[in-house]
Amino acid sequence: MKIQLRFFASVREALGVSEETVIVPDTVGTVGDVRQWLVQRGDVWAETLASNTALRMAYDHVMCEPETAIADGGEVAFFPPVTGG
Repeated sequence: MKIQLRFFASVREALGVSEETVIVPDTVGTVGDVRQWLVQRGDVWAETLASNTALRMAYDHVMCEPETAIADGGEVAFFPPVTGG
């Protein structure tokens, strides 16, 4: 399944990327799964997206929980709990 990833504010700065299109494995079916799959990249990805790090997530422009299902062509966004304008 192909999805769009978007990273905002300090998450974008830490990762050095604002967006990316990826093909996730069949085992990735929720927003939380996407996060854990990205953590497996290691280094700064593991540190920035770790499960003990406070992050907000959105799926297709709507705030969501880790259990939110994803679909082909969807967009998953990660950003810190507080962002400035």
